[in-house]
Amino acid sequence: MIQLYFLSILCNGITGYLLISEKEGEIEKNRLPFSTPTFYLVLGILSSVTGILKLLSPIPAGINAVRGVLVFGDLIPAAAGIASGIVLLFGLYRKEGSGNTSLDAMGSLDHIGATLLALRRPLGLALLGVALLHFVFAEILFL
Repeated sequence: MIQLYFLSILCNGITGYLLISEKEGEIEKNRLPFSTPTFYLVLGILSSVTGILKLLSPIPAGINAVRGVLVFGDLIPAAAGIASGIVLLFGLYRKEGSGNTSLDAMGSLDHIGATLLALRRPLGLALLGVALLHFVFAEILFL
């Protein structure tokens, strides 16, 4: 479905830019007009849902394409979308002062979130690369 293709590229690109330009995990409200916690929440949910839906409806590559090739063609952008959504949602969980660990008594959720947030800049660069490659080469195997 071409709408999911466009939405995947858009979400991966915007999320990649936000993850790269973020300073020490803080949302800078003066940097962009749409960089608010609500925007991060919506973008995180939209990226994750788009990644999941992209696994379910891949881009058709042509008449002679094998169905397995189609799934692999959208695998990396879908995984990138899911990962970016998780990073944004974990970032909001940690930034908004919800230090309530009652959901997770051992604190492993905070440990996972800290690990993901430590990798936000490399993930942002990877997201921008995936968005660019997926835009340019829509029907290539593994992209």
